[in-house]
Amino acid sequence: MAAGVGGGDPLLRLRRHLREEVEPQALLLQPPLGGGGPAEESTNEEKKEKPLPRLNVHSAFWILSSIAVTYYVEFFKTVKETIQTDSWCFFLGSCLLVASLAIAFYCIIYLEWYCGIEDYDAQYPVLIPITTATFIAAAVCFNIALWPVWSFLTPLLLFTQFMGVVMLVSLLG
Repeated sequence: MAAGVGGGDPLLRLRRHLREEVEPQALLLQPPLGGGGPAEESTNEEKKEKPLPRLNVHSAFWILSSIAVTYYVEFFKTVKETIQTDSWCFFLGSCLLVASLAIAFYCIIYLEWYCGIEDYDAQYPVLIPITTATFIAAAVCFNIALWPVWSFLTPLLLFTQFMGVVMLVSLLG
């Protein structure tokens, strides 16, 4: 019996040695098999019960930054003057933005709310890339149209405005 435990088969000794070294490391890397203990289940229930707050520091920062940019660079006055100068790039950007928003509203209001299709990007996979491409093209057109006014700050100002609007919309929904 002593020979079987101490010396014995070299293959068994090797398996035992590898099992003792590998198993503690493997257990640390693998998730628990039973879905965790009671502590993990209670934290999952707490996460399901408490939704994240809509207004947080991140969204407040972008909204306040957008308001500050609008006020200090006289955003609406500048856009009005750009429209009055017959900027074709601004008009093209406006048309592309309207097209992008129309596709987005089609997806959200008609497909998701009216038709009840929750996974509309699986049924209509081309809608998301088209919306993204038209929005990026609109952003490029707006940057070109407003470049003479704000120069290299134009992309930064327009991005700040975009993030402020996105965060404001996320507060509403």
